[in-house]
Amino acid sequence: MDTKVLRQKILDLAIRGKLVPQDPNDEPASVLLERIREQKKQMVKEGKLKAKDIKNDSVIFVGEDNLHYEKFADGSVKCIEDEIPFELPDGWSWARLNQIYNFIDYRGATPNKISSGVPLITAKNVKSGYIDYTIDEYISEEEYRERQQRGISRLGDILFTTEAPLGNAAIANIDKFSAGQRLITFQHYGNCTLNNTTFLYFILSDIFQNQLHARKTGSTVAGIKASILKTLVLPVPPFKEQEKIYNACESLLTLTGKIASDKQDILSIISKTKSKILDLAIRGQLVPQNPDDEPASVLLERIRAEKEELIKQGKIKRDKKESIIFKSEDNSYYLNNGQMTVDISDDLPFDIPDSWYWTRLKDIFIINPRNKLADDLDVSFIPMPLIDDGYSGKHTTEVRQWKEVKTGFTHFAEGDIGIAKITPCFENRKSTIFENLSNGYGAGTTELHILRPFANSILAQYLLAYVKSDYFVENGKQTFTGAVGQQRIGKEYVEHAYFPIPPLSEQERIVQMINNIFEHLNVISEAIF
Repeated sequence: MDTKVLRQKILDLAIRGKLVPQDPNDEPASVLLERIREQKKQMVKEGKLKAKDIKNDSVIFVGEDNLHYEKFADGSVKCIEDEIPFELPDGWSWARLNQIYNFIDYRGATPNKISSGVPLITAKNVKSGYIDYTIDEYISEEEYRERQQRGISRLGDILFTTEAPLGNAAIANIDKFSAGQRLITFQHYGNCTLNNTTFLYFILSDIFQNQLHARKTGSTVAGIKASILKTLVLPVPPFKEQEKIYNACESLLTLTGKIASDKQDILSIISKTKSKILDLAIRGQLVPQNPDDEPASVLLERIRAEKEELIKQGKIKRDKKESIIFKSEDNSYYLNNGQMTVDISDDLPFDIPDSWYWTRLKDIFIINPRNKLADDLDVSFIPMPLIDDGYSGKHTTEVRQWKEVKTGFTHFAEGDIGIAKITPCFENRKSTIFENLSNGYGAGTTELHILRPFANSILAQYLLAYVKSDYFVENGKQTFTGAVGQQRIGKEYVEHAYFPIPPLSEQERIVQMINNIFEHLNVISEAIF
């Protein structure tokens, strides 16, 4: 169930008059609108409005031909049927926004912000339906009094963002504040009360938002002029029905919010379950061991033999610091790098089965290899946005010629594993097995570390489970270097990470079990959307 779609459906029914039944005994909206017009005239007499503020007042009505017309103060009438998005129930009326709300506009009046004082609410605070007070800015009492000359925003008014972003709206829920940049306050006229929350729901509906965005200006930063915003049409229900719509929306949207919260709780549980599955997998606790499996030590010998052959062929260089990890008769683990032997028992993160083997990633994978290809060869190109985060390990690709991407990008080949090295992509588990590459090769974002297995010694899916595990990610975060927002794991962390190798047959069973469990969890995830 998509709760965003459900929420919009509720707002759509509300603005169309289909959420609650109409009562023919309710005072019609046309009478309410007439009272508003009389109130505005009185406010002009009292000096609270200027004559120009009401000179363009008009009445929208349905003619005998069932078309919508607008009658202006000078007596002229115009057909506006093309502006009316749908038919209204009996007792409802159409009105332009400034016919029911006074606009208090502080745009262009840049305030002097201070650390404490009168709260300043700007477009940064106003979200879709609520105000975010974590962004706290203030102005002085003196400036607050000066800004009141344009009008006083009050508790219960509607605050509307005119750009960056366009179309957010919320009810002002504090007594004393000043509306700031890129905000307009919608305030009802005098004593003519409206249920502002009902009209907030109308404003947040797709019907009004579509009307708003159809009249926006600007391409880089979308916005709307106040003069245009004032002319947008809204349906006006009878006042008593406004109250009923408010109560129905509050109840239904609260329930929708609870559903959305429950969905997030379920998704969080699923994510934690996947994390736990990977943790069990790399510890040898996900599937039972088979004593008939060829031990990982034999597998490791084959990897070393293949490396020697590649060194002889000149395809890779010998690592002068290659290390060997072994378990001695005293059950301690030691690392020998050709120069010295050290006890690393306390460095290893957890126990593994007897048939498994510890090693370092650099000793069994080629890290950050380079490809040598013909310039006119089509290859896959994969920037960071094309790599999924989370646990799926999927990616999509573009196609480029090798000459376009061979410099300035990371190289990889079919079956390689890519690991995002920059925050927050690393923590978000943007890692993948490169598959179905054009001609078997590719290039992509420089913010990747690449691991290339030797032959079929280590299953790529098992390595992917390892690099997505909490162990690898959490330890990697402890090694971040660089400025906040641009922090990275270095190549050294990848090279020296301790990697538990199961027998090849057990790797296959582990991967199959992970796939089976994740498939069931994904079915649950998809079912709640």
